[in-house]
Amino acid sequence: MREVLLLCWRDSGHPQGGGSERYLERVGEQLAERGVRVTLRTARYPGSAKRERVGGLEISRAGGRFTVYPRALAAIAAARLGLGPLRGIRPDAVIDTQNGIPFFARLASAAPVVVLVHHGHREQWPVAGRLVGRIGWWIESRLSPRVHRRSQYLTVSLPSAEELAVLGVERSRIAVVRNGIDPVPEPVPVGGPPTRSAAPRLVVLSRLVPHKQIEDAFAATAALRAHIPDLELDVVGDGWWAGNLRNHARQLGIADAVTFHGHVDEARKHELLARAWVHILPSRKEGWGLAVVEAAQHGVATVGYRHSRGLTDSVVDGVTGMLVDDVDGLTAAVGELLTEHGVRAVMGEKARARAREFSWQHTGYGVHRVLTAAMRDEYVTGLVAGRAGES
Repeated sequence: MREVLLLCWRDSGHPQGGGSERYLERVGEQLAERGVRVTLRTARYPGSAKRERVGGLEISRAGGRFTVYPRALAAIAAARLGLGPLRGIRPDAVIDTQNGIPFFARLASAAPVVVLVHHGHREQWPVAGRLVGRIGWWIESRLSPRVHRRSQYLTVSLPSAEELAVLGVERSRIAVVRNGIDPVPEPVPVGGPPTRSAAPRLVVLSRLVPHKQIEDAFAATAALRAHIPDLELDVVGDGWWAGNLRNHARQLGIADAVTFHGHVDEARKHELLARAWVHILPSRKEGWGLAVVEAAQHGVATVGYRHSRGLTDSVVDGVTGMLVDDVDGLTAAVGELLTEHGVRAVMGEKARARAREFSWQHTGYGVHRVLTAAMRDEYVTGLVAGRAGES
């Protein structure tokens, strides 16, 4: 494999970038370390460059939230004629990231296309508005599976693979390569008794958008403060829903207990995780939940929703965290971990041990295997684990 083209609506530098963007970029970095030329085509955002090289990836940016798709497709078609911003790029394989809708790269690319899907968006489409939501779900659930009926699919968790199968994607064409994890940056101390805050502290690490349901973490905090008055909550991340969340915290009377940190660098993120007692991930939907494993690196267990699907893979219920069904269950589980030191400590250490099982090297190996199979017109199916001895 000489060259790969990655397509994604955002990159990790985008103000609304998150775990799915990081997954693709870390995969690209792993491929680059193997000597593969990697180009990432994505959208522009304020302050971004049209072209730059980051972590071994050549990044080409154009378009916005909706126009990124047709402009990328046009650039791929033009490149075959030696024209446009992607001229000179002759990929052996393409990863088309479907964040709700794909780029439909197979319509313009001569190379085999692997469709990367982190999770289905059925529960999230209503936020886009009734009309856009209905069109988006039709594209995701009907049009894309038909257009890609011969394409290899790649996803990040077993529940997400099940979702794809329900949409009609043959299981024989679905490969699962789980997320890796970045090491805790130096010189941040790894979480443990010396780093924990003296007073009980919760943390939410998430983009601030409606489907992440941060309001449920606020509801749990408000309820628990009745008997844990010094309880505080750190909200780490940013997004267009931030103003609504600030208002909601004021309405619940917990504005003094909630700290909005906004977007922070990696070191500060890990400092905040290291001092937390419990991590809450109340998202309506997750493909995997990278924040689960990031918190686990610091011995911090996660409480989240069973119906988010992806957390049933990243959280071992009752072992490395707790999965619940509603906000009352969320409040009860968080309350138990806050007040039962022994349970919290054991669960946190088991979460830390499981976090050591994941690495981007393993992820890169798995995706490389999927891409090379696609180049041979073959399919990879099921869970693809890292190569033995690779860490």
